[in-house]
Amino acid sequence: MTITPELHNSRFMKAARCEATDCTPVWIMRQAGRYLPEYMAVRSKTTFIDLCKTPELAAEVTLTAREVLGVDAAILFADLLPILQPMGFDLEYVKGEGPVIHNPLLEASQIDRVKPVEDVSVLGYVFDAVKLIRKQLPADIPLLGFAGAPFTLASYAIEGGGSKSYIRTKTLMYTDEDAWKALMDRLVESLSRYLLAQIEAGCQAVQIFDSWAGCLSPSDYRRYVQPYTKKLIDSIPDETPVINFLTGNPALLPDQVAAGGQVVGIDWRIDFADARKIIGDNRAIQGNLDPISLYADLKTLEARAKDVLDANASHPGHIFNLGHGVHPDMNPDNVKALVKIVHELSAK
Repeated sequence: MTITPELHNSRFMKAARCEATDCTPVWIMRQAGRYLPEYMAVRSKTTFIDLCKTPELAAEVTLTAREVLGVDAAILFADLLPILQPMGFDLEYVKGEGPVIHNPLLEASQIDRVKPVEDVSVLGYVFDAVKLIRKQLPADIPLLGFAGAPFTLASYAIEGGGSKSYIRTKTLMYTDEDAWKALMDRLVESLSRYLLAQIEAGCQAVQIFDSWAGCLSPSDYRRYVQPYTKKLIDSIPDETPVINFLTGNPALLPDQVAAGGQVVGIDWRIDFADARKIIGDNRAIQGNLDPISLYADLKTLEARAKDVLDANASHPGHIFNLGHGVHPDMNPDNVKALVKIVHELSAK
């Protein structure tokens, strides 16, 4: 997609290129979610997966969240896992349990039933939502697309749902590296096509969520994960910023940086100034306020946001965000206040 001058010169895109901005851009992971009454009004009429798969509704909750919060980027309302359905997985969203895969990969010999997504039109509802959102967004507000990272999706496919120990995933990884490679290659191939189609439909940047890679040691990340994340990031055109986001283990940051991405997304478990030393001056950093800060009174919230901004020391290339997503019981007024605080403090 050709990028307009308004989008090229938007706060978010300038920060992603490490250029100076009038104030620090901010968006919030899970900014369209259960804590917003506007979201719940839509969600109360349908199931979560039907919301994801109905372009008009996905567009509505994406646009509303951006508008009511006053953030500098919209992020597509979608979910990480539906791409696994055309790859051969029986995915269901179970009330009270979250996503469940009824036919997980229980042994290495089952890898051959996993099929790469050759034709991404099977996920056309995502791209239709992107087109609707882009038409209605303000001219200077970028739209972010996203996907799960190969490791995080592989873990879901093997565990069948959430996990605390990743026993099945790590056992397969350690004991049959050929099978692991075959699975990861198919995921990279599918995810690349998926992200490129989001960009073609109208996204200005994409985020790759490695929400579960924090369970790994640095040596395991380097061996079993980094090559595939790097291959995925390298498949995205240079003019489209990639946010490489990983959570749960600051020891992985040097290897996360080596995997690529113009923007490195960090969680709250590392000091921002320390992260800047590791990441360097030629990459943007996204983060990294602890989401629980939003439960504090506004004076404390302002002080904690200021700490993050001060740690950046006015360095160009900072996109303010939480270290992960907003929790479902959050007071939306606190999220709105945070956006205003970041804009006002960083403009001074």
